Amino acid sequence: MAMTERAVPGAGSWVNRLAGSRRFQAFAARVPGLRRLVRAEGAAIFDIMQGFVRSQVLMALVDLRLMHRLAEGPARVTALAAFAGVPEARMMVLVQAGAALGLIRRRGDLYGLSRRGAAFLAVPGLEEMVRHHRVLYGDLAEPAAFFRGETDPELARFWPYVFGGAGDRDVAARYSRLMAESQALVAEDTLAQVSLSGITHLLDVGGGTGAFLRAVRARAPGLRLGLFDLPEVVAQAALPADVARLGGSFREGVPATGADAISLVRVLYDHADETVAGLLASVHAALPAGGRLILSEPMSGGARPDPQTDVYFSVYTLAMQTGRARTAAEISALLRAAGFVSIRKCRSFRPFVASVITAQAG
Repeated sequence: MAMTERAVPGAGSWVNRLAGSRRFQAFAARVPGLRRLVRAEGAAIFDIMQGFVRSQVLMALVDLRLMHRLAEGPARVTALAAFAGVPEARMMVLVQAGAALGLIRRRGDLYGLSRRGAAFLAVPGLEEMVRHHRVLYGDLAEPAAFFRGETDPELARFWPYVFGGAGDRDVAARYSRLMAESQALVAEDTLAQVSLSGITHLLDVGGGTGAFLRAVRARAPGLRLGLFDLPEVVAQAALPADVARLGGSFREGVPATGADAISLVRVLYDHADETVAGLLASVHAALPAGGRLILSEPMSGGARPDPQTDVYFSVYTLAMQTGRARTAAEISALLRAAGFVSIRKCRSFRPFVASVITAQAG
């Protein structure tokens, strides 16, 4: 079929030429077998376009605590409007949008919490992370300038520790609160992918408030544990008294504590390649021969781009102005360069929460 003047310029394959032809799209919309495909593709494109509105609807539901209110029982729009201090007509728009997103369930004129909404409330730290996204939304207000590198993202100042910043207790407290809320699920998924068998002493590097170590203690109460992070962060960690607290910066080296295993949970993707290479070399030096490394974080899909990690985490780290979502192959190459062997990528249940690589010190 001939291309029309409205076809996608430069489309390579015959499939793209057809998809980019308005004449073919009009034809396909009339054919029962093709109509469904055209509609699905159109809906997917529209979902991409309206994504920013979806995120702001979610923010409003979180800020107004409407899902918490509906968890107590169904309610009419009038009651929800009074609860949130929102005009009734505007509340109708919001709850309808929430229902369309599957977070709220509508039955007649009553609105209740859906299964998805209940699951959202059950995820530790998810609401705090949504509120935190105000910073990222602002950084992406001018997206073309952002991707050109012409903006000054506020997110880079929100996480100054990635640049080696230290000493600010308020910054440490903000970091600690967000990590304490969000890391429990990461720890759960990480431990579902690895075995702690044979480990006697685990040092968690960059472990923040100790969420991963608390999960390890629940799983293997006999392990000797240690936490290594910035002094002002370690001071706020909620950990049992027998867990060693070591304050310092891994840029100056990971301490050799006698640990036969070291964990790095959501650490590498915060940092540039040269910083990561130095950290992995330091971890290798701190482990005995055969010592184990547990590395957990979201990873890029590489040749098969992932809709979560290659969108959310890649853009997030770009706004931080350091680090990136790496592929498992890139991380494995960095591990080999640092002297690690027996490198293995584990099967992940939720890659957007935690993908895990294990390795041994050669």
